[in-house]
Amino acid sequence: MALLGAISTIGSYTMGSRILGFVRDILVAAMLGAGPVADAFFVAFKLPNLFRRLFAEGAFSAAFVPLFARKLEGDGRAEAEAFAGRALAVLFWSLGLFVIAAEIGMPWIMRALAPGFTESPEKFQLAVIFTRITFPYLMFISLVSLYAGVLNSMEKFWQAAATPILLNICLIGAVLGLSPLLPSPGHALAWGVFAAGVVQFVWMWVHVRRAGIRLPIGWPRVTEDIKLLLVRMAPVAIGAGVYQINLVIDMIIASLLPSGSISYLFFADRVNQLPLGVIGVAVGTALLPMLSRQLRAGDTAAAMNSQNRALEISLFLTLPAAAALAIIAGPIVLVFFGRGAFDVHAVGATARALAAYAWGIPAFVIIKTLAASYFAREDTKTPIVVGLFAMAVNVILNLILMGPFLHVGLAMASAISAWLNAGLLAVVLIRRGHLRIDARLRRSAPRMIIAAAAMALGLWFALPMLAPWLDGGLSLRIIALALLVAGGLAVYGLAALLSGAVSRDELNRILRRRAA
Repeated sequence: MALLGAISTIGSYTMGSRILGFVRDILVAAMLGAGPVADAFFVAFKLPNLFRRLFAEGAFSAAFVPLFARKLEGDGRAEAEAFAGRALAVLFWSLGLFVIAAEIGMPWIMRALAPGFTESPEKFQLAVIFTRITFPYLMFISLVSLYAGVLNSMEKFWQAAATPILLNICLIGAVLGLSPLLPSPGHALAWGVFAAGVVQFVWMWVHVRRAGIRLPIGWPRVTEDIKLLLVRMAPVAIGAGVYQINLVIDMIIASLLPSGSISYLFFADRVNQLPLGVIGVAVGTALLPMLSRQLRAGDTAAAMNSQNRALEISLFLTLPAAAALAIIAGPIVLVFFGRGAFDVHAVGATARALAAYAWGIPAFVIIKTLAASYFAREDTKTPIVVGLFAMAVNVILNLILMGPFLHVGLAMASAISAWLNAGLLAVVLIRRGHLRIDARLRRSAPRMIIAAAAMALGLWFALPMLAPWLDGGLSLRIIALALLVAGGLAVYGLAALLSGAVSRDELNRILRRRAA
């Protein structure tokens, strides 16, 4: 599958998942509110996802996919399948023991994770119960990550890309269908998380079998290739752990700001993650196995071309997203969240944070794109070292900017540190000879910036014209936002064509891919 096709496939499913995620959040907020049951469930949902981000997705995928692709390319399918089976056994048994230990020690874990809950015995007990229900999700989703690595390496992308949709469907079904049958909606959601893990695992198992791969779960054997897998995982896991600590530090700093700052940043980031997740996940997931195969085959020219085209696609999609979110942040936040207790002040404060976050969107996706070049060369250390440096700068900028800009300063710091991270990754790749910006990208990138600026200018002039609709009811606000988005896309597409950032054939091909 061509790179653009893979990115479009993954991106379309990720977009579906993000939309369902917004529906899920609306329903959860309506059913749970913000009381003790909600607090207990969010902690219970966060804990397995914390370990998932530490080990299953980032660390395991970054280390497993290049090794599996190398065996698939060099040693054949049988040896690659045998390696995947050994990795599956190690993953299954180690996670099984970890989950059992966590289930037994959950009261003590909860005291460390949410010490404030101990002041409310009912909330504390709910958190322990909910987390014991949700924690096995870690094991299921980790096995899903292995299956996804196998299928992605075989250029089968849509099956893994669809798994987050299954999670959201399970949670929506649980909150609507199980809530009347259980003591609280929190119990229903906790069981929904557990069910989602099972459903996602079965889904991927079926598709791996259909691809002709048989991965029985045997006893773990730490062979040389498994040792190499664990060694490659270590720096990524450490980096992910530091990243989670960084998020905690950000939360602590935000808590020192005026009341509501944490909420403003949370809701702004939810909107920011929509294009960031769709484009970044799609590009990174599609590019890593492709680069791994090309480099294993010794086709460095093809790998260099794939890297340049991935950067080109990333810029083409993220520059207008960044410009749009920065200019029309207010209408977006107003339509998504501007109702009930979320008053005019909250809309304005959240919109300012979203506008600051938006300028970092291209950088975050470029990071995903450039990191794939390191991981494909089985270098998991350099991106982590660069990332740790950028995170340290982020904390320093937080402390500097929080004074004059309050919560918006934290969003600004995040965007600035992302650009620093992307720049350093690019410089190291260029110095190593692993990245050469080709003539096509040098020509198209400035034109894309011009097209995005033209779109931003058009949105700026359109805002006052639609102000009466934005001040009206919800239906008028939705129509106004839809007109802004559609008009902005039209201006960007036209400007991209006129400036030569993209040809008519390329634009038609992108639109056909996205429609498919």
